[in-house]
Amino acid sequence: MAGRRSSLGFLGMFGRSGDLRQLDAALRGADLHPALVPEGVKLTIVNLMKDHWPDEPPSPVYAEVARLFSYCIAGPEAFERSNGVQSRLDAERRIEAALETGDSLDAQIVLMTLHAKLINAEVVERYGLSAE
Repeated sequence: MAGRRSSLGFLGMFGRSGDLRQLDAALRGADLHPALVPEGVKLTIVNLMKDHWPDEPPSPVYAEVARLFSYCIAGPEAFERSNGVQSRLDAERRIEAALETGDSLDAQIVLMTLHAKLINAEVVERYGLSAE
């Protein structure tokens, strides 16, 4: 069975797919404007999510992924100013757990952010991240 496909739209004739619209809304909710994220990165994020859920990823997952992704890009202080202390602590806990497990969705999001060269230098330093 062929999987669902994500669509960026084309010349205003075809609309963006629902998963990309949900991700854009979740990014806004995490105080990261979607226009600051390359479309290829957003496609990668939704495809990683599809790999972890055989059907449609649950709606709350978009917000969770967006918060982790936003933390990686903004860094701890800026993320905390926009999202609060508890969200920062949750993101940091998720990164620590991702580094331990190595093959979770969270680990893939962090690694993808690192490879896309979007990750905040303080996050790289704090967790000793490297792309080797």
